[in-house]
Amino acid sequence: MISIANQLELRHFNYFKVLAEELHYRKASELLFISQSALSQQIKHLEGILKVSLFERTNRKVSLSDAGVLFYKDVLQILNKVEVAATNIKLYTAGNTGQIGIGFVASAMSSVLPGLLKQFHTDCPNIRFRLDELNNAEQLVALQNETLDIGFMRSNHLPDGFVSKRVHTETFSLVLPKNHPVTTASFEHIGQFKDENFILFPNDQSQLYYQQIINLCIDQGFTPKVAHRSIHAPTIFKMVENGMGLSVIPTSLASTENSSIRFIELKHIPQRTALYAVWKNQNNNPTLPYFLDMLVSV
Repeated sequence: MISIANQLELRHFNYFKVLAEELHYRKASELLFISQSALSQQIKHLEGILKVSLFERTNRKVSLSDAGVLFYKDVLQILNKVEVAATNIKLYTAGNTGQIGIGFVASAMSSVLPGLLKQFHTDCPNIRFRLDELNNAEQLVALQNETLDIGFMRSNHLPDGFVSKRVHTETFSLVLPKNHPVTTASFEHIGQFKDENFILFPNDQSQLYYQQIINLCIDQGFTPKVAHRSIHAPTIFKMVENGMGLSVIPTSLASTENSSIRFIELKHIPQRTALYAVWKNQNNNPTLPYFLDMLVSV
């Protein structure tokens, strides 16, 4: 009896992945350079092998079934492992020994990450790294799918199966319009801004970081009025410049060529923001232990 695994081919996974993402046979078939009928036959063949419907079809739309949603997560990991394996072979034949996928929030690149990458390249010159700037939530998804091997984020609230290590701690800084009446000389505490609007990172993107900012305001007897949200420092700076509110950011981001804003470092408060290295406990990339060994000294 032929097992299911022996009947499956890599093209089945690729056809399924593209259709699952496009949810449109014509668009998917164009991306795959095959006809719609051929794609439909391949998907039906795959469903026949698995003995389950992966898609729900009507005259107007295509959607993933519950089984299809589950299968999609596994297919992403399978295709990623195939890609990594092929890349590693290419690197090996070129005299290199592997690659590691690294995710990061913007402030990591403004603080600890450049030094770590430089040291890693010095210690392991034959291991290449691939960098992706992603928010906390996007990094966790990519780490789970193993499209990333390690992430640098401002959260240690992690699902089961993940490990974290704090690699950097820093102060917060206020972001103000250049013409704001409160200056560095006249600044006493953040309570001076209790009646103003704030622009903060979204709570669902970084709950720990968001709560720290709320707490430093509560310590001065007020809850900030959050008028706008953004995860990108240049966007925040532009909003502040245009009078849409104030913001609180990691001090490592408090640098810009925008002369219409200025910063006040919050040195005399207990709150500090931490950056964490996060990885999946069961990650099998043979290059990851080399990077983790370097983190021991951080």
